[in-house]
Amino acid sequence: MTPLPEFAAPFSASLPLWLVRPGADGPALPEGLAASDRTWALAQGFAGTAGQLCLLPGEGGVISGALFGIGPQADPAGRPARERYSLAKAAETLPEGDWHLANAPEGFDPQLGALGWLFAQYRFTRYKQGKSPAARLVCPEGVDADRVLALAAGEYLARDLINTPASDMGPADLEQAARALAARHGARISVIEGQDLLAQNFPMIHAVGRAGAQAPRLIDLRFPGEGPMLTLVGKGVCFDTGGLDIKPPSSMGLMKKDMGGAANVLGLAETLAQLGLTAGMRLRVLIPAVENSIAGNAFRPGDILTSRKGLTVEINNTDAEGRLVLADALALAAEEKPAVLISMATLTGAARVALGPDLPPFFCDDDGTATAVQRAGRDNADPIWRMPFWEPYESMIEPVIADLDNAPGGGFAGAITAALFLRRFAGEDATYLHFDIYGWQPVAAPGRTKGGTGQGMRAILNALPEILK
Repeated sequence: MTPLPEFAAPFSASLPLWLVRPGADGPALPEGLAASDRTWALAQGFAGTAGQLCLLPGEGGVISGALFGIGPQADPAGRPARERYSLAKAAETLPEGDWHLANAPEGFDPQLGALGWLFAQYRFTRYKQGKSPAARLVCPEGVDADRVLALAAGEYLARDLINTPASDMGPADLEQAARALAARHGARISVIEGQDLLAQNFPMIHAVGRAGAQAPRLIDLRFPGEGPMLTLVGKGVCFDTGGLDIKPPSSMGLMKKDMGGAANVLGLAETLAQLGLTAGMRLRVLIPAVENSIAGNAFRPGDILTSRKGLTVEINNTDAEGRLVLADALALAAEEKPAVLISMATLTGAARVALGPDLPPFFCDDDGTATAVQRAGRDNADPIWRMPFWEPYESMIEPVIADLDNAPGGGFAGAITAALFLRRFAGEDATYLHFDIYGWQPVAAPGRTKGGTGQGMRAILNALPEILK
C-alpha cells in the first residue's frame, strides 16, 4: 500500500504560506505581508489567480515564504465558487520543506485545503519508482487532523486497488486486500468461492466468473458495532474482457478498473473504521469478485440465468456482467433488511456519456436521503448528481422469455435501466442508493493524479449522520 502522508510537526521551523485571491485592482494581498514582499510580488506579476505561486526572497538568497493564489471567492455569475482541493497545487509546486498557513481568506475551507494537500502527495510506485511532492504542511488551526488523515487513508486504498493491474489484482488478490482491512480493524470476514457459490445459491456470480483463471467468490466483511445497519456492495470485476461479446482493444485497456466499486467501498470502510464510526452501526461490506473472461465454459449470449432471488435473467450481452454479480450480492444483503443499502459500481458507459468522468450519477428513491447525500458531496469536494429510477422504463428490462433482460436494446437510458435492474434485487425494506462511478481520473489535476480515484465516498460518509437512523 502506498505510504500514507503526514502533517509536519507544529513546532517545526516552517515557512509561511500566504493565500491570496485576485481583486479588482490587483491581488488582494494580506495585511500582515511586509512591504518589501508586496513590492516583490507585484513586480513578479503575481495576481492571485488559482494555482499561481510566488516565492518570497529572504536574506542571503533563501526563501522566506510564499504567496499562493486560490482564485476568486465567487464564480463569474456571482455564485460562491466550488472549492476543490485548493491547496493541492501548492503541495505539488512548493519547494521541499515545512509550510504553515499564514492566513485564511474569507470563504477558504482549511479542512478541504488540508485534504487536497494530502491527496496531492499520492504517487503509485508499485512498479516504477517515483517521488512524492516534498513540501509538508503543518495541520491548519481548527482542522480535524485525524479525520483528514482517515479520509486520505481511504482514498489512498481505493486508488492503489484500482491502479493495480489484473495480473496482481485478481479475485484472490482482492480477497487478500479485504482480509488485510479486516485484520487492521477487527472485522470478521468470510468468503464463498468457486463451486460453493452454486451450493449456497449465488448462481449469477458463479456464471460470470467461472471462465476466469481465478475462481469467482463472494467476500463478506462484518465490522463490530451496534446500531442501524449499513450494507455496502461493491462491484469487483477484476478484469472485464466483455466475455464472448468481447470488447474491442480500445474499450478493454482500462478494464483493470472495473473493480472500482469494490475499491471504493473498501476505501469507505477503511475511513469509517479509522474514525471509529463503525462502533455506532452494523457495517457489512459485500464484494462479488470475478473476472469476466473467455473460455469454453464462459456464459453465453442467449443464456437464461436464475438469480439468488429466483428471478430469471436473459443474457443479451455478456459485457453487461456487473449488474449480474451485483444482483446476487444485493439479494443477499436485502435478506438482512439493512437500514441503508448502497451499491457502487463502474457500471455503464451511458453514465459517462451523460455526465462525464468527474460527475458520477447516483440513484435513490428517497428525496430526503438523496438531498442529504448530494449536499454532502457538494460541500466536501466529492461531486455527484442524482438521476431517477424512471419507472416508465421498467418495461425495457423485461424480455419475452425471462423476468429480466441484462442488456436492453435501443441504446437509450443505459444508466437508468441498469439501476432499475439492480433495484429489483435490493428489496423494499432498505433505503437504497446506487452509484454508477467511473473510478478513474483521465487527466492529472490538482490533488488527483492520473489513474484510479475515489468517487462518492466522502459524500456518503458526511451524509451518514442524517441518513443512517
